[in-house]
Amino acid sequence: MKTFFRIVILAAAVFTVFTFLLSAQGSRDKMDQGESEKTAVPPPGFNGSEWVKPSEKELKNELTDLQFQVTQYEGTEYPFQNEFWDNHEAGIYVDIVSGEPLFSSTDKFESGTGWPSFTRPLAPGNITEKTDSSFGMLRTEVRSFYADSHLGHLFPDGPAPTGLRYCINSASLRFIPVDKMRESGYGDYLYLFEDKMGKE
Repeated sequence: MKTFFRIVILAAAVFTVFTFLLSAQGSRDKMDQGESEKTAVPPPGFNGSEWVKPSEKELKNELTDLQFQVTQYEGTEYPFQNEFWDNHEAGIYVDIVSGEPLFSSTDKFESGTGWPSFTRPLAPGNITEKTDSSFGMLRTEVRSFYADSHLGHLFPDGPAPTGLRYCINSASLRFIPVDKMRESGYGDYLYLFEDKMGKE
């Protein structure tokens, strides 16, 4: 009888610990999600809840055929035949649809692939990741947070310090040069280029 009660007590203790661990994990997941949402940076002039994605009809009118196909239907532009693969000008890259900040020229590097490549995002919360199993390959697709635009793919073969390569379609991006950043609403990122433009 005593053995039976010991087993019951032990089972109850294990159940309690298991329940606690599940609860703790759920709390951590919620905290992680909350932190991710906090780091998402909305397009200039909007808060996160104000910006509304244009309709497909509006996007067809606003974007080129290539931009529309890449951002809305996961298309891919040709390597070495796109706008920013060899752009060396200082500035930031924003989503072509929403304007949300995505990448900085300070993190851009020559990957030899023919597409713009970056070691990290400018605003990590503005990049979402999704498993892509198309074309018989298993890859990590990256999309923008607000516009949900297809941007490109993430690979673990980049240089230091991250070892990552964000391989991005130029068609998904709009480039904002340093001298246009403040007037375009991206003045908060000018600190990245102080060495080039001098302390303000």
